[in-house]
Amino acid sequence: MKIIIVGFGKVGSTLTEQLYSEGHDVVVVDLLEKKLETAVSDYDVMTVQGNGASYNVQLEAGVEEADLLIAVTASDELNLLCCLIARKAGQCHTIARVRNSMYNKEINFIKEQLGISMIINPELATAREIAKLLRFPSAIQIDTFARGRAELLKFKLRPEFGLDGLRVMDIMEKLNCDVLVCGIERKEEVTIPNGNFVLRDHDNVSIMATPQNASKFFSKIGVNTHRVKDTLIIGGGKITFYLAHQLLDMGIRVKVIENDKDRCLQLSNLLPKANILYGDGTDETLLLSEGLHNTQSVVSLTNFDEENLLISLFAMKHSNAKIIAKVNRITFNDIINELDIGSVVYPKYLTANYILKYVRATQNAQGSNVETLYKILDKRAEALEFCIRENSPVVGVPLMELNLKDNLLLCCINHKGKIIIPRGQDSIQVGDTVMVVTTNTGLRDIRDILK
Repeated sequence: MKIIIVGFGKVGSTLTEQLYSEGHDVVVVDLLEKKLETAVSDYDVMTVQGNGASYNVQLEAGVEEADLLIAVTASDELNLLCCLIARKAGQCHTIARVRNSMYNKEINFIKEQLGISMIINPELATAREIAKLLRFPSAIQIDTFARGRAELLKFKLRPEFGLDGLRVMDIMEKLNCDVLVCGIERKEEVTIPNGNFVLRDHDNVSIMATPQNASKFFSKIGVNTHRVKDTLIIGGGKITFYLAHQLLDMGIRVKVIENDKDRCLQLSNLLPKANILYGDGTDETLLLSEGLHNTQSVVSLTNFDEENLLISLFAMKHSNAKIIAKVNRITFNDIINELDIGSVVYPKYLTANYILKYVRATQNAQGSNVETLYKILDKRAEALEFCIRENSPVVGVPLMELNLKDNLLLCCINHKGKIIIPRGQDSIQVGDTVMVVTTNTGLRDIRDILK
């Protein structure tokens, strides 16, 4: 596909990297020459300097032949205008990043009237991700499939769970739980395990299960599966606004510490049921005096990655809370993972994943669609959900007879609303949705799972 990306910021550069690596013809548009030089040196893509909302600039970028334009500049209005012009100039699909909460209730109207294919709000998406984690605090990461009927949950294997030395195939027999181990992260290694793979303490383990079976599994290994009762949020930005709304609706008590007095007043008006405090969230004395020892969750959402990580480390030392930190820019993922601070959310990756799913879905073969896509296992593997729309070489064949690619696991089948953790005798049928975990990135159609 020929794809134009307007805006080469955090999300724009992440999209460029992923789309270029999948072989798409990418053109980057930005006002700043320095950013375009980075795009060329890092990814060897075509670039156009100028305002992405300019008709002539879009023509220079090749909008008449483009399949998709993605507008991710810092301005919502500019992104919408870019998409409107692209629809008139080139008849291509369009995606806009829109962050202002004022537009939330008008998204459907805007999409319909401007002909925009997709609108993504990174802060709202991040808040939803954090809310999922606070509903199931023992998980490091939760990805949902089959419209919430199945979940991929990542957790750290602790000695007290009693699973060290067990083979993957022994888990069901020992615990009598219908779950499937889909991925293992052990230090620098990422593995899609077979049944003989042996688990070790401190592995990061990803399992696929229904929410009910996941709760049963975690209960049997002695892990708390109840959502938190209260949360302390450091930082009062847009993500905090969306997150607090969701948590309050869930009956979770919310306390926010924000160091801008005017923003505190705004949040007090917007979130009358939350406890808004004016203060420095990096002040150890303040955190302790506000009940850090007893709080059940701490979410660090300041504008500085370093602050978020340090606050999280301090909270780990002084509480047993579920810890979540937002990271925007830091790229030292291996160091962050070694900190073992709980859950780290990356808004730019969440946004890129939503857009990448759309790109895959629009370029698939006619037989199946990519319904859901997540980057998992430290971004080195993918979890995808395919909707099976017609007969293909994978339909009606027992899974044990399929010649599947290496490092690929069929981990779940949604058959008419019934979730099946598949075994060798099961088969895929037309109308099913199928969940796949693999280190073979770039799958676009269910046929791609075959060698």
